[in-house]
Amino acid sequence: MSWALTPRSSAYLSALSLKIEKKLQRALASSSQRRDVLQELFADVALEVDDRAKEIILSREEDAIAPMENGMDGPLCFYDVLADYYVQVPESGKPILDLIVKLWSQSFTCHIFTLLFHKWLFEIEIDNSDEVHLRNSAALVQGATNIFWLDIQANTCRFKSLFHYLLEEVAFQPVRLNKIPIQVQRDLFLLLSRFLILYDSDDKLERFLKQFPPFPNAILVGGPADLFVIELTDQIQKLKVEPVLLHYLSHLTVLQGMELRMTTSTRLKTCLYSFTSPGGPMYPTRAVRHAAWDALDFLFPVGRYPRHLISLFFRLLYPWYWPSSCWNFVISCIRAVFFSLFRLVFSRFENPKQHKSY
Repeated sequence: MSWALTPRSSAYLSALSLKIEKKLQRALASSSQRRDVLQELFADVALEVDDRAKEIILSREEDAIAPMENGMDGPLCFYDVLADYYVQVPESGKPILDLIVKLWSQSFTCHIFTLLFHKWLFEIEIDNSDEVHLRNSAALVQGATNIFWLDIQANTCRFKSLFHYLLEEVAFQPVRLNKIPIQVQRDLFLLLSRFLILYDSDDKLERFLKQFPPFPNAILVGGPADLFVIELTDQIQKLKVEPVLLHYLSHLTVLQGMELRMTTSTRLKTCLYSFTSPGGPMYPTRAVRHAAWDALDFLFPVGRYPRHLISLFFRLLYPWYWPSSCWNFVISCIRAVFFSLFRLVFSRFENPKQHKSY
């Protein structure tokens, strides 16, 4: 825990837990409003902590001068502090967990469980049956999947701390990882593979691949690198938010040098190539097409020029794209000439003596 639990912060978090419990009871009692209440509760838990609440939660004892730093990369949300609170005071989360189990099949229940109890599941010794443990861990992976997709759709990183916990404190920690069944471990690693680039953790890729659990179909699909690229390729094909798609495409350079099977390599190449031409089925924007070409040429330099010639040939078959292509070409040329002249003039002003000697 990155902050000390003081009597003041403990009382505040206990009151928050009571409010969460009451909302869950209201959802359980009203079937007609159940979904709306759970959605509202999820939104409340995912909110960023306001300054007043942050002062209460992060403050030291009364004789301290300044509040403690939370040490987090990004905004501090209520689910961050509540997840830590339920690890330090597990009995406070038990009534909430019992209500969540009763609402297990409802929308947003897995979301709420994942946000509030993702640390509790790995850091508290739980005496549960294998069936209950499998249910909880599977719900965690499913809830995290839905939550991370919300970040994609909104083009935000509100749940970055949750991802980093699952990656660094679970996937990279065999003791905690082994607390969940092997099948859920596999699902967790496939989940992390899909969102590793989204949360700017591609610098940890090498370590991540070394921690991959064994897969029964590894003989057919390949090793950890192949599994990672397959999941990443499928993820890219599902993306519809342009800034997120551009972010993924611009970070594919991390795949350079990976030893992949021919089928995996072809799958990735086909995925990138589908974004290089306008129209269906992807209907990529110009920025996406250029980013896809850059990634394709960087990862697969062999055959670069034939690919571009083939692409140009097929573009000529669609005359309605000619005006926009010509216009963009002219604009690109003008921009290139302008920047060249600007650099030339700037260099002359920067080194006047050198030019006078000529």
